[in-house]
Amino acid sequence: MRSRVMKAGAITVAAVMGSVLTGCGDGNEPTGAKDGGSPSASRNDEDRDTTAVRAAYDKTAEAESARMTVRMKLAAEGETVTSDGKGVLDLAEGDSVMTITAQGESLEQRVVDEVLYQKTPGRDAPGGKPWAKIDLRKVAAQEGVNNQRIGDPARTAAYAKAITDKDVTEVGTEKIDGVNTTHYRVSVDVTRLPGGDRMREQLGPTLPMQVWLDDEGRLRRQQMDMTVRTAASASAKPDTGAAPQQLKMSTVMEFSDFGTEVDAEAPPAGQVADMTDKALQQS
Repeated sequence: MRSRVMKAGAITVAAVMGSVLTGCGDGNEPTGAKDGGSPSASRNDEDRDTTAVRAAYDKTAEAESARMTVRMKLAAEGETVTSDGKGVLDLAEGDSVMTITAQGESLEQRVVDEVLYQKTPGRDAPGGKPWAKIDLRKVAAQEGVNNQRIGDPARTAAYAKAITDKDVTEVGTEKIDGVNTTHYRVSVDVTRLPGGDRMREQLGPTLPMQVWLDDEGRLRRQQMDMTVRTAASASAKPDTGAAPQQLKMSTVMEFSDFGTEVDAEAPPAGQVADMTDKALQQS
C-alpha cells in the first residue's frame, strides 16, 4: 500500500501543484504576532501583507536557482508515509536534482524538461532499466491543467493573481536557518488558478497555505496541508494497485543558497523505462 500512496501522492502533487516535490511542516511556533490597531491601520497592513505575498513568487524566481529541502507526509487507507528530500532547483525552468528518503529507503530523483526520473538502488524498473520516468505533461493534461508548462514562472505567478487582500494574514516573525522571516497565512481561491475547476473537485474551494518571506521578499518556506480527493476507477478492485480515493497531505519546501548551480540532465535513454501510462492509470 505504501508504494501506491507514495505514487498517488507524487502524481497528484505534480498535476495539482505543478511540482512533484513536497514536504511537511516542523511545527515551530511563530513569535511576534501583530497587535490590533485602528481600522485604517489594519487596512494598510492588509494591503502591505498582500503585496508582499503576491510579489514573493517573482522575487524568488529572480534568484534563478536555490537549494531546497523537502518534507512530506501522506496518509491514506489508515497508513502514513513520510519522506525527506534535499537537492537543488532551477526556479525558472522547474528542473531539479533531489535525493529522497522514505521509510528507510533512498532514491535519486530528477525533473528535466517536465519529465520525472527516479532511480532506486537495488531495484530495477521494468526491462531491467535502472531509471523509471513519468511524463508530467501527460499527467497534467489528464488532470485538466495542461494550459501551462509545469515549472513555468507564469504558473507560479498565477498563485499571486489568485490572492486577494482578504486571503492574507500576517502571523509574526521567525528565524529559518538563522534568516529573519515574516510568516503569513494565505488562502488561495483555487478557481482562479489554471485548471481550477478540476482542482476544486480534488481540493475543495480553497487551498490553505503558509509562507515565510525573508527581508528581500523571497520565499524561504512554503507549507500546505490539504486533503486530496482522487478519481476512483470504475473497474478498480481491492488490492489491484489502484490509487487511494483520498489522501491527506502535509507539505513544506524550504529554500536557501539562492543562485546555486543546478546540473539537471536526463539519464541515457537506454537506461530508462517509461512508466507514464501505468502512472496515469493509478492517478
